[in-house]
Amino acid sequence: MARPLAVSVLALLMVACVGTREPEPCNDEPVLRLGVGAERPELMVEIADSHAERQRGLMGRASLGADRGMVFLFDGPTDGGFWMKDTLIPLSIAFWAEDRRIVAILDMQPCREEPCEIYRPGVTYVGAVEANVGYFEEHDVEVGDPVELIEVACA
Repeated sequence: MARPLAVSVLALLMVACVGTREPEPCNDEPVLRLGVGAERPELMVEIADSHAERQRGLMGRASLGADRGMVFLFDGPTDGGFWMKDTLIPLSIAFWAEDRRIVAILDMQPCREEPCEIYRPGVTYVGAVEANVGYFEEHDVEVGDPVELIEVACA
């Protein structure tokens, strides 16, 4: 009699386990949505919002994923430039103003020895995003397009 009970309990446990799945891992990386239209490109981004993080940027990185980037956030409008000292990969950078619209897009080349070129947008901005060189052109992102930073919080 104990054997049929054990088989029944085992069968119930198997059914219960089949219905139980591991929860999907939460991807809490911020996303920067760019441009206009139904299929706006999105970059998974790291955020550099302190002076030290903005200074370090993507220095020393040998590669950057195809849909990855780094966002630089400032406390207020600025017109400062970016340089590529010790940056190993060519990058494109898009700058946006307080109205969250892109005001300039530049391509930047690595620099291993000073003097390094300073890349200036020629306008004031409050944020910028670096991605692989050509990313904005490949995705039809242009000056005047909106940007939307989406910060996801996993429960």
